[in-house]
Amino acid sequence: MAELTTATAPEEPVAAPAEEAPAAVTPETVALRKVQGVLAKPAAIKTARAMSLFGEHAGGWLAIGAVGALVDRNRRGEWLTAAAGVAAAHAASIAVKRVVRRRRPSDPEVQVLVGTPSKLSFPSSHATSTTAAAVLYGGLAGKKLTPALVPPMMVSRLVLGVHYPSDVVAGSALGGAVAWGVRRFMRRRRNRG
Repeated sequence: MAELTTATAPEEPVAAPAEEAPAAVTPETVALRKVQGVLAKPAAIKTARAMSLFGEHAGGWLAIGAVGALVDRNRRGEWLTAAAGVAAAHAASIAVKRVVRRRRPSDPEVQVLVGTPSKLSFPSSHATSTTAAAVLYGGLAGKKLTPALVPPMMVSRLVLGVHYPSDVVAGSALGGAVAWGVRRFMRRRRNRG
């Protein structure tokens, strides 16, 4: 009986993994670099990190809504509805992030100065929940909080290098839209009862 032998084919050279081509430098990347170049100083970074912690998962804003509900017993329901609006705005931003799936800035000239819960960038959840809180809580407090709260939060996300300018603008617009809907709901409820 003849012996069976198997010949092995010569191994093909394995190609080295292709290096990723550097991302194109967009006008947004240039703007982000400029913001960091001008504003990313120790005091600003420290403040931006504190704002980031406060706004993480809308936690600080939800706490303010809970305090409002405890202190302002006559309008407890309105404060709770406003806080629910902030939570809804935050949830909407997360839903949009998961659909769009835009990656956070990764330019070698942009420093990432804070940790993030995900690698997704669009829209900024911090800008979304801050705008919703400013509109809703400002309405209850009888004060225009948006100019005082929203621009600093938007800029802080750029200083920290975790968002592009369009991320924070879109986040603020989304937060404003959700807040508008919640305020309209609150007005209708107030007029009915």
